[in-house]
Amino acid sequence: MTFSERFHEIRTGFERPFWVANISELFERLSYYAVFAVLARYLHEGLHFDVERASSLTGMFGGWVWFLAVIGGAVADRLGFRRALSLAYLILSFAYFLIGSIGSAWFAPVRNAFPLVGLVAFVLMLPALGVALVKPCVVGTTARASKENVRSIGYSIYYTLVNVGSTLGPLLAGWEKDHGSAENLFRIAALSVFLMFFVVLLLFKEPRRADDAPPASVSQVGKNFLTVLSNPRFMLFLLIFTGYWIVFWQEFIVLPLYISAYIDPNANTARILAVDPIVVICFTMVIGFLTKRLHAFHAIVLGTLISGLAFILLIVHPSVWMAVASLVVLAIGEIIQQPRYYDYISRLAPPDQQGTYMGFAFLPLGIGSFVAGKFGGWLMHHFGEEMRRPELVWWSVVAVGVVTTLLLWIYDRFVRQDKDAAG
Repeated sequence: MTFSERFHEIRTGFERPFWVANISELFERLSYYAVFAVLARYLHEGLHFDVERASSLTGMFGGWVWFLAVIGGAVADRLGFRRALSLAYLILSFAYFLIGSIGSAWFAPVRNAFPLVGLVAFVLMLPALGVALVKPCVVGTTARASKENVRSIGYSIYYTLVNVGSTLGPLLAGWEKDHGSAENLFRIAALSVFLMFFVVLLLFKEPRRADDAPPASVSQVGKNFLTVLSNPRFMLFLLIFTGYWIVFWQEFIVLPLYISAYIDPNANTARILAVDPIVVICFTMVIGFLTKRLHAFHAIVLGTLISGLAFILLIVHPSVWMAVASLVVLAIGEIIQQPRYYDYISRLAPPDQQGTYMGFAFLPLGIGSFVAGKFGGWLMHHFGEEMRRPELVWWSVVAVGVVTTLLLWIYDRFVRQDKDAAG
């Protein structure tokens, strides 16, 4: 096929809802990661929470997103993608505006009426409601609004736009740190998703279903959940793999606080966090080609080990540039394991339960974020503030990565039965 023929195939292979949904996802990711990039420091330096509380709340912010993603698909199916996306962007715009307003003078009556920890925790849960609806809507629209011959390209476009948004978010946060304030960044994030609310209302048309099958009932979804929960080997794998995300989420939870406290208080930590998605965008294709012959499970183990060892660089030489180098290594591990992880789970799932299994695939991200917040905050307080040995923070994180790799290896040797489930 010539280039012109391929271009024509792509140009005519996607319906308008595909482009509307995926472009809106770019802005959703931009807003989410702009907020995530500054949240730990905003809570610690702006709202004056201690380092343990700030870390725990930041971990909770990330955790709820992935927990609710387990049921977000079922809810989106019941509402319809257009209504679900509109509701999601309305919730997100309100939530980000509230996060940026917690410290404002006009918000003082509300702030003084409730315990601050409880109020912040409640507000930080709100974005998860929106994100949990956006993801299944965009992925579902990509499937429904793409012709069969370009559907794989459609998912590539989706993945690329997600990473572009994940890059632009921290870069926007870094620019705002130099030219504005964290509060204004949250309002920019709110405006970004609020504009997507109108884009969806005006331009998005509900994509047709490939068949006339009704969406699964709530009771059926519940039965599918119980079926997955009764699979002990699968649940054990998810529990072990949570260790990977305990390591990974320290990038957003502990690393900004660590750089600010022990390396350079003036460092633009939000801009540093853009390194990870930039590496993912630039090297996914190359690393995917180099590791394509690896069995999916072995790619998961290798990626976990590489990411787990990433922060040794920061231990060897605590500096901003070594933090950047650590994020490069972390991203390489992510690229090796992440696509193969979803491939592995999709092949484990029975044909009528793929959606439920893929929903459960997000659980390690959620559990890992919750644990990472508590764990990282305790490490910073105990080893950093009490013992004055901050390098032990990262030795502890590396230990989690190594132990997780060892447990995955043991699981592969003695527990896993699907030796040919994924190649």
